Parts: sequence; C-alpha cells; structure tokens
Amino acid sequence: MTPPAAPAHLIDSRYAAWRLLVTLGLMTLGGSCMYVVAVVLPAVQAEFGVSRADASMPYTAMMLGFGLGGIFMGRLADRAGVHRTALMGGVFIGLGFILAGLSTNIWWFAAAHALLLGLLGSSSTFGPLVADTSLWWDKRRGIAVAVCASGNYVAGTIWPALAQRGVETHGWRSTYIALGVVCGVGMVLLSFLMRQRPPRVAMPAAGSAQALQSQRPFGLSLGKAQTLLCVAGLACCVAMAMPQVHIVAYCTDLGFGAARGAEMLSLMLACGIVSRLISGAICDRIGGLRTLLMGSILQGVALLLFLPFDGLVSLYVISALFGLFQGGLVPSYAIIVREHFPVAEVGARVGAIIMATLVGMALGGWMSGKVFDLTGSYHAAFINGVLWNALNLGIAVWLLWRARRLSHRA
Repeated sequence: MTPPAAPAHLIDSRYAAWRLLVTLGLMTLGGSCMYVVAVVLPAVQAEFGVSRADASMPYTAMMLGFGLGGIFMGRLADRAGVHRTALMGGVFIGLGFILAGLSTNIWWFAAAHALLLGLLGSSSTFGPLVADTSLWWDKRRGIAVAVCASGNYVAGTIWPALAQRGVETHGWRSTYIALGVVCGVGMVLLSFLMRQRPPRVAMPAAGSAQALQSQRPFGLSLGKAQTLLCVAGLACCVAMAMPQVHIVAYCTDLGFGAARGAEMLSLMLACGIVSRLISGAICDRIGGLRTLLMGSILQGVALLLFLPFDGLVSLYVISALFGLFQGGLVPSYAIIVREHFPVAEVGARVGAIIMATLVGMALGGWMSGKVFDLTGSYHAAFINGVLWNALNLGIAVWLLWRARRLSHRA
C-alpha cells in the first residue's frame, strides 16, 4: 500500500532537513560506481589487454544505462515514491559491483556496469532523489537541491581514494566485491527511512499566468523546451567528462602515477561539493537559468587552463578550480525544471535531463579516450571539451534571453 502524501506544513520543516540528510547518504553510496571505475581503468586495461578506448567502454556503458534508467526510475518515483526506487537501486548496485569484480573479460565487466550498476542501480539515486528533494523545500529549494546533489561529489571525494588504496593492497577485484557489500547493504537500509511521500503541492489555477507559463516554458512547447535542456545537459557533461574520467590516466601518462591522479580526482570532486553548495545559495537568489549560465562560463575557463599547464602542482590547482567552477551545473537543471515546468511532471522531466547529462558523460568519457588513441595525447581531447562547453553556453544564453523577453512582456 502506498503511503499517503505528507501534510503541506512539512515543507521546509525539520523532517525535511532530516530526510535531506538520509538522501545525502543514499546519493553518496549510489554514486560510488561512477568514480571508482576511473580509478581501476589502468589496472583493467592492463589485465584484459585492451586499448584505452575499450577500457573506457565500461564507464560509457554504465553512464548510458544510468541515463536510460533515470527516466524509468523518475516515473516510478513520481508514482510509487523514492523508497521503492532506492531499495531496488541498493540491491542491483550490490550485485553489479560483485559481478564486475568476478568478470573474466572486458565485455562481462562492461555489461555489469551497464545493466546492474547503471540501468538498474545508480539510476535510482540522482534524478529521483533530486526531484524528490525539490518537492520538500520552497524557500531554500536551491540550497536543499545542492546539498542533495552534493552527495554525488561526496561519493567522488571518498570512493576514489579508498578504491585506489584497495587496488594497491588487495587488487581491483577484491575492492569491487567489498564495495558491493558496503554500498548495496547501506542503500537498502537507508531506503526504509524514505517511505513518506512528498507533500502535495498546490497547483496554479487553470488559465492563470503561472499555469500558462508552466505549459509554455520560455515561450516554447514543453517538448521543445525539454529537448533544448537535454542538449544543453549533454553538451556540458561531454566537456565535464574529460577531466573527471581521464585525470588518473592522464597523470599516469605524464609520469606522476595513478595515485596522484586519484588524489586530483578526489580534490576535484571535494571542491565540487563546495561549488554545489555555493551555487545552491546563489540559485535561491538568481534562479536556475542564470546559475547554469554562470557555471557554463566558469567550466569553460577551467578547461582552457588544462591546455598550457601540465606540471604536478599546476594540475592539482587546476583540478581544484575545475571542481569549484563546474559543481553547480547539473543541479541547476533540476531547479529550472521546478521553476518552469508542471509540478506533477518534475520526476520524469528531471530524469530525462539527467539522462542527457549522463549520456554526455558517457560520450565524453569514450570520446576523450578515442581522441587519445588517435592523437597520442590529451591536448586535442581538452579542445574537444571546450567546444562542447561552448554549445551549452549558447543554449543557456538563448533561453535566458527568451525568459527575460517573456518577463518584460508580462
């Protein structure tokens, strides 16, 4: 039996804050697989004897599965609540890590990432939990969504360093099996604390300006507005994937070692936590669209800095800056959906945009490896990321221009 919706007075309440803390834990456990695969990439490539592009395929497959599963999980969360999606995710993440750790070839390894860790596992976390959080907060919606989404970067801060230590001491297979037990059991237990459904949000009166705006976001049809946001999300995450997926391999190629690269990845994502929290506070003041525009500009600047600097100290500094600059990008899409689209469709629409961002991460991870195989260096891959970021920036500018024009007319 589905629990009834919570009373409206629980919005912005202590219960909402406690629930946000549980959500943060679920996000941290569910996001683990997105980052440890980058840490084991050199070891997996060496053991299976494959190219850098082929070794990047499990990440690409997982992110594609993550994105496709996000749509289904978003719809399921809208109908049945995030308790069921989180419970399912915990079971499949545990199985996915264990089966990947037992794989005998790169295709088995990739299949475990695509189907179990991506499609049925981690897809239960980001989109559904961000959408659910947006329904429990009003006055501090931006910072609440930022805290929730920061769990993804908390995962990126914690798990790469732990995984690297596990790989060095016990091997990547044992490390994966241990992750399956810890993350799977943890998510299942936390899911039972999320059974309460979100409060019912008052719908705008039919024919009101607010109702009309939610049916015509930016003066466009719902489908066109959704498509543009999906393209923007894909583009920004193709750019984002270059440093996040390949920083460990990049440092190995430069002679600094995988351990230094894992440290840079953890630093990058730790700074991303700070960035998301700051961006959330800014978002409460200036809105999701302007926050997206700001983040896009700053991410482009950080990517350009990777081109002239490849020393050890400079890479640590640029990794930190990249984390600080791009952390608020993905959560801003959830706020944009909540501000401009019908409330009853938040879960599914956020899931679709998160799918696009994950397709972007998958495409960017594979594309960067392919460019490396073709050119023998990552220089062209960074340039490719800058160009994709420019596409994201152009869409953000155009949507903001349309939103301001509609506002002036009103």
